[in-house]
Amino acid sequence: MDFSGAYAWPNLRYLLQGFLITLQVAGLSIVFSFVLGTVLGTLRFTRIPVLSQIVAVIVDTIRNLPLLLIIFFIHIVLPQLGIKMSVFWSTVVGLSLFEGAMIAEIVRSGLKSVERGQVEAARSSGLSYMQTLGGIIMPQALRRMSPPMVSQFISLLKDTSLAIIISLPELMHNVQILGGQSFDYIIPALLLAAVLYFVINYTLSIVAKRLEARMN
Repeated sequence: MDFSGAYAWPNLRYLLQGFLITLQVAGLSIVFSFVLGTVLGTLRFTRIPVLSQIVAVIVDTIRNLPLLLIIFFIHIVLPQLGIKMSVFWSTVVGLSLFEGAMIAEIVRSGLKSVERGQVEAARSSGLSYMQTLGGIIMPQALRRMSPPMVSQFISLLKDTSLAIIISLPELMHNVQILGGQSFDYIIPALLLAAVLYFVINYTLSIVAKRLEARMN
């Protein structure tokens, strides 16, 4: 093991550049998956004829596919259909679709957890269905959904490493490249990657625990 060589500034900068890509992919995917999941989960909850059934099929299909397959499909199959994206955006789109489907189920469950009596009381007071959904149901559901959502975002951050298969220059890809330069660099590079992942994920897990404690 050559820690001094592995952590020389050029190599350390190379690994940190990969970690920056990891954070960028995760950050964009979190935003897009949250928006997508909220919309899909709300549509499933509202039970609009036909539309909610179509959304349910889409969500259940994506949730039961491997994330790696989705990334492969977007990066390899879509270009054959004339839809070309960079490796970076292929990863972001794949993660957003997969995690969006997961979050949609969290949103639907959160909306269903609001007591029926509150909904009936709001409707009887003259509020429309959309006013009840936006002003009564959604605020309470969001508080209850926060801990499982944060946990899902932790999984999302770890799942960015799967993009190594399509050569996205994220953290694990750069660890692999650095390890290929010298076998003595592999363990130091992996240890640094583990520390970086741990710090971010542990911070997010603390946030999730505090949110859950506050709700309880």
